[in-house]
Amino acid sequence: MKKNLAALIVPTAAVLFSSPALAQATPAVSKADNAWILLSAALVILMSIPGLALFYGGLVRSKNMLSVLMQVFITFALISVLWVVFGYSLAFSEGGSFFGSFDKILLSGVTADSLAGTFSKGVYLSEFTYIIFQGAFASITCALIVGAFAERVRFSAVLLFMFLWFSFSYLPMARMVWYWPGPDAYTDAAAAEAANATAGFLFQKGALDFAGGTVVHINAAVAGLIGACLIGKRVGYARDSMAPHSLSLTMVGASLLWFGWFGFNAGSALEANGGAAIAMLNTWVATACATLSWMFTEWVFKGKPSMLGAASGAVAGLVAITPGAGFVGVGGAIFMGLTAGVVCLWGVNGLKRMLNVDDSLDVFGVHGVGGILGSLLTGIFCSPSLGGSGVYDYVTQSVGEYDMAAQMLSQTWGVLTAVVWSGAVSFVAYKLVDAVVGLRVPEEEEREGLDITSHGESAYHF
Repeated sequence: MKKNLAALIVPTAAVLFSSPALAQATPAVSKADNAWILLSAALVILMSIPGLALFYGGLVRSKNMLSVLMQVFITFALISVLWVVFGYSLAFSEGGSFFGSFDKILLSGVTADSLAGTFSKGVYLSEFTYIIFQGAFASITCALIVGAFAERVRFSAVLLFMFLWFSFSYLPMARMVWYWPGPDAYTDAAAAEAANATAGFLFQKGALDFAGGTVVHINAAVAGLIGACLIGKRVGYARDSMAPHSLSLTMVGASLLWFGWFGFNAGSALEANGGAAIAMLNTWVATACATLSWMFTEWVFKGKPSMLGAASGAVAGLVAITPGAGFVGVGGAIFMGLTAGVVCLWGVNGLKRMLNVDDSLDVFGVHGVGGILGSLLTGIFCSPSLGGSGVYDYVTQSVGEYDMAAQMLSQTWGVLTAVVWSGAVSFVAYKLVDAVVGLRVPEEEEREGLDITSHGESAYHF
């Protein structure tokens, strides 16, 4: 069945570029789908700025609020530029299983008439629309890493690291999971085999990732964890109070993330159809379930329900449902959300103590643990017998027989590849950055706060 899985192609989050040469006669852009993905891209951008920036900003001490806002804001800007200069080309032009080519550097050859395939034969987006949508994903992924080493890292180190990590971790992971030649290439068994041979490494393995469990969340979380380990703990960690300075802003940020995530997940259907609707429904419900399960579990063990716990639970649910948003049924989404709230609560408490690392804003505990959990559970709840979509065969144009054991093996391939690849790239990148500009600010600057010492201005004036 493992061999068959490679020939069974499924919607896998923003994944494909379909050459007009493969398209049916007189291909044209679907205006409705194109409008939906443009809107979804804008929602993903909203997740980064201001959503993620405010969520992270409220969690740090007031003396570092501005520094976190700057790191998220400028990371978003930097990756946006790198994406159109060379990122899109290396991730989504024709090439190998890990990297594309330089054929579309500075979007060379892409015009207003260029088409990108969706998940239906003969249905297309403007390629510019697809570029924007994918670029928004790349930008927020890099910005997620900021939370792990907040309050102690040099601003110049952040920028240099993001350049290296984006180039050698994000781009190949996006390529491995989401690149394939599009549904129009799958005309018969022989054509399907030839098409699969040109797809990304993990796509060929049959790994399912609807909107970024591996590419976004595990990838970024591992980078954050490695950074937290190499940079070291904050001055006064576990001794001084490092409580969030504004849970009000964190709640606003979490709400914007939840809202924007509908574009992140439902937009990954690439069409304004029932697939987008189930992805949006699952994102809504799973997040609500995780919010409640985190809050009630914390209430039982700590005696009081907290706003920090509710907001953290919401993000945990969003992360966990991401890889399976369009693949699982609502029952699966409820289970995934309820489980994510409890497991990620352990991730930011028990696991964090076991690792003995100062992951400032619990990037690994939420995004890493939630991403791994969601990726593995997707392999279970994708099963049609459990209300999932199954795996679609574009040759027969029907859902194929589901082999859960084979799919779980594929999901494990995706998780382990993301962990190992991001871990190796991140370690080398941090070491290079430390050698060139230094990773950490001097102790006296850290004590005073990065707002003043790194940026010469403050978030607040009392």
